[in-house]
Amino acid sequence: MPASSRRRSQGTAVSARAASNESNAADIDALPQNGEEVYRRLREMIILGKLAAGTPITERRVAERLSVSRTPVRGALHRLEQEGFVESVGSDVDRRLIVAPLTKDDGGELWLMVAHLEGMAARRAADLPASRRKTLAQRMRTVNKDLSVALKGGVYATEPYNLDLEFHRLIVEEASGPRFVRVHRSMKLQVERYARAYFGTLITGLSNSVAEHDKLVKAVAAGEPAAAQHAVEVNWYNAAARLLRTIGEHGERGTW
Repeated sequence: MPASSRRRSQGTAVSARAASNESNAADIDALPQNGEEVYRRLREMIILGKLAAGTPITERRVAERLSVSRTPVRGALHRLEQEGFVESVGSDVDRRLIVAPLTKDDGGELWLMVAHLEGMAARRAADLPASRRKTLAQRMRTVNKDLSVALKGGVYATEPYNLDLEFHRLIVEEASGPRFVRVHRSMKLQVERYARAYFGTLITGLSNSVAEHDKLVKAVAAGEPAAAQHAVEVNWYNAAARLLRTIGEHGERGTW
């Protein structure tokens, strides 16, 4: 397949995923039918900021808003608390649930956790057979080039963010098993909360990521596991530093 066709194909895939994300966001207004849907709806509302950080949450009010019984809401809130989207505050008598705040400590920890997860994935990717490494590296190179073009064109909207997500998704899903992918996805959904909340400032930092991505692509293509791990971890460490500066400048969300 010609390079231009591959780029169009990759771009179409990214656009399709972005359209799917937008469709999922639009579906938030549909009524949930079961406990899994209640969980997914609440999680999506938290990620998108429809339930802002620090917002109090009660079973009764959520059940009324979603037009469901309190039983699936109770299960969904318990699951969201385990995953870190919701947290309990106050004493036993005054205990209540709130949407987890967005803080420097939590954000920094999340970014570093993802850094080490993707470091493991990068090592595995660089250990793949040569033919698979070559194919993966070419796909990553194409997405990174599209990211560079979008940023140079001043497209500071969702396109660069989706392209960055796509770049990192490729290396994780190509080199990891389903358990690893599930854990990584859970962490990335937490990261997405911060990315959306501080989007305007963080998106400009993606320009630095293009060169960092190039180093990762070269290490994978060359079959250098240590270099691949180092490259992706540096990419995330630098992103964590930008996040902490941004929160420092604009303040935490949902704290008292």
